[in-house]
Amino acid sequence: MLCVLLLTTCVASAQTLEQARAAHAEGRFVEAAELGVALKTSAGYALAAQALAMQGYVLAGDEEKQGLFQQAVELAEEAVRLDPANPEAHIQLAHARGRYARTIGFLQAVTGGYATKVRESVEEALRLDPDKAAGHLSLATWHAEIVHAAGGMARFLYGATEKKARGHYARALELMPDAKVVCVEFAYGLLLLDEEGNREEARRLLKRAVEKPSKDAVDRFYHETAVARLAALGGR
Repeated sequence: MLCVLLLTTCVASAQTLEQARAAHAEGRFVEAAELGVALKTSAGYALAAQALAMQGYVLAGDEEKQGLFQQAVELAEEAVRLDPANPEAHIQLAHARGRYARTIGFLQAVTGGYATKVRESVEEALRLDPDKAAGHLSLATWHAEIVHAAGGMARFLYGATEKKARGHYARALELMPDAKVVCVEFAYGLLLLDEEGNREEARRLLKRAVEKPSKDAVDRFYHETAVARLAALGGR
């Protein structure tokens, strides 16, 4: 009887998590967050954090973004608390903190230690799962943004370098060659590092993103982003 109850509970939880994932895939991010929180599991909270961060990034007005990102941080922290060995929880904590940091300004983000916190979360995710593409993508963008913001002091202050950014972008693309998000973020990072010198390489990556089929709402967002950035670069 106990085995049957456990199996039933596991199946019900799996279905609920799949429902949350389906809502996220369809762009119903707030609903996905609510379904994820209802699970009260590390996986559920991590998905909820991801969903609220996407809601803030893609759909929310400027006045709503900071609050959504702060909620996403809290949900991701709970995901990590419930299961410190869940790499996805660490990735979503890094992602939410990074998004939140952008809303408070560079100086406050620096004094609050957000650059270090984001890097530590991603590095922990990669320690737990060295082949996690999202981890390599996040760490690559972290290096690119720090180099862009701090210039020649990036290596001294944070150990951030263009070489490391490129290495992690290349690994993410190797692990997920068909992912629009990887192509778009790779192009974004290249332009941060050297807009003129990397323009053609970035254009090729954006064209590659546009050519890939869109599988869900997130893909459609990155498709539109790729089209817009190609237009800004003067490419088709």
